Amino acid sequence: MKKCLLFVGTICLLLATAMHTNAQDPGFSQFYGNPLYLNPALAGNKICPRLTFNYRNQWPSIPASFVTYSASYDQYVDFLSGGVGLLVVSDQAGDGLLITNAFSGVYSYRLEASRDIVLNAGLQATYQQMSIDDSKLIFADMLTNGTGSSPDLDLIRSSGLTRSFPDFSAGMLVGYRESIYLGFAAHHLSQPDNGFYSGSGSRQLMKYTIHAGAIFNLIPATGFDDNRALPSISPNILYQQQGEFRQMNAGLYLNIYPFVAGLWFRYNFENPDAAIALLGFEYNQFKIGYSYDYTVSRLTNATGGAHEISVAWQFACLERSTKIKAIKCPTF
Repeated sequence: MKKCLLFVGTICLLLATAMHTNAQDPGFSQFYGNPLYLNPALAGNKICPRLTFNYRNQWPSIPASFVTYSASYDQYVDFLSGGVGLLVVSDQAGDGLLITNAFSGVYSYRLEASRDIVLNAGLQATYQQMSIDDSKLIFADMLTNGTGSSPDLDLIRSSGLTRSFPDFSAGMLVGYRESIYLGFAAHHLSQPDNGFYSGSGSRQLMKYTIHAGAIFNLIPATGFDDNRALPSISPNILYQQQGEFRQMNAGLYLNIYPFVAGLWFRYNFENPDAAIALLGFEYNQFKIGYSYDYTVSRLTNATGGAHEISVAWQFACLERSTKIKAIKCPTF
């Protein structure tokens, strides 16, 4: 028990330190549809093995759009007393001008604090690689001198078009009676240098996330063998901050098995950002969801908003693992 509390205490210390440290990460509207990306403490929270895929295309109507892909696998492992997971994310910004690939390993320790309260504390180690496609760079002097060359482009090439570095994150998740949950995560704890030349002063700023929600059944559970078949609503809130950028998502899910509908509003504090609608389908171990972000900021929806798709497969549990209670967060 002392070792367990020491591990949880270490996570708390890392998170508290990150709160006082000084390019934004790509974001997903279906944040629970990409659980390991949201919070490393969500690794293994469903107990049974889980495989997820995510795709997001932001502002497709403008030339330099942002496309992000991710895939993850996680499950609870009995002899480790927690969840383990693997996460791969590929982000293509500026129509492929800047490509960032990240490969992460995650461990989340599980502590049953009481009969009703479960605590997950997660650590994430990441290897990131950033690269520039210089064929898509155009500088003013390349147009005026007629040679197609530029000192700025030569500087970038001499400094290297690829940047690799390690990164670390941590998170916590608390579940109460399988119906109320609260999580906190801090990404980029070391704020790694991600500049392409020395002295650039560019760092990947720490991002912290607070998310919370609850699941309320609309009718009594009597007569239902599968809890997923119970009609329910699930209000949720998400707050994220990275540097000076702050964002709040608020909304709810309506679950009428096998369908899930969701509606949120995202606000960036400086201005409103988007209204988000979701329609999902979940049957047995399979689920798929589609969401659309309708831009309401000064950019207007001429950008094309954002399209997002999530697909997941929940494998059957081992017999022993079925006795362990899951922390019930939404699936989209």
